[in-house]
Amino acid sequence: MNWFMEIDTSKIEIGKVKTEIKRIKNNISIITSVKLNQVQTKWIDSTLARVSDLKPIYHSSYNQQRDMVLNFDEEVTGYYFDKKTNIKSEISEITTGSYFDSNIYPQLIRWLPLNNEYHKTISIFDYNPSTKTGIIKAFIKNVEKGKMPGNGDRDVWIVKMTDDISDNKAIMTFYIDSNNRQIIRQEVDIQGRKMVMQLIN
Repeated sequence: MNWFMEIDTSKIEIGKVKTEIKRIKNNISIITSVKLNQVQTKWIDSTLARVSDLKPIYHSSYNQQRDMVLNFDEEVTGYYFDKKTNIKSEISEITTGSYFDSNIYPQLIRWLPLNNEYHKTISIFDYNPSTKTGIIKAFIKNVEKGKMPGNGDRDVWIVKMTDDISDNKAIMTFYIDSNNRQIIRQEVDIQGRKMVMQLIN
């Protein structure tokens, strides 16, 4: 996907996002790599979850600001290394109930039984020492059938969401092909700014 920042009528490309999804025996692997135009190093997120119910197993994230590793069990363990302060923090979080890894839920939306007026609250685990850590919520606010902007022939599900990661200030809109469930476009609107990720055909 191409990643753009939209300012008024201008579109500025800030990078590219590549997502690889593979089945490995009884698990599903999702690897997302982000290459920003002004940054030499890539941002790579890896998620491993159980195929049967998407129960999280492992999540790692490496970028210019920090490295993070999460191992999921009854207790979430791992570490968070802040490259600005050079401080490494050990992670040990007790969890209860079922939840998804925060890195998988944008893909999870594609696989839900979407229909008009569909609503859902999703429990996700996210680790961010500067905001919230632990089990938080993502909210599917509305789903409607529509046409892809700029491609009037393509039928899509238009899914609007918020989550506790942004204190529900960011509105995310996913355009998902109603036939093959591919994410064609993703928009993030927050405090007057708009970011867009668009599938490269």
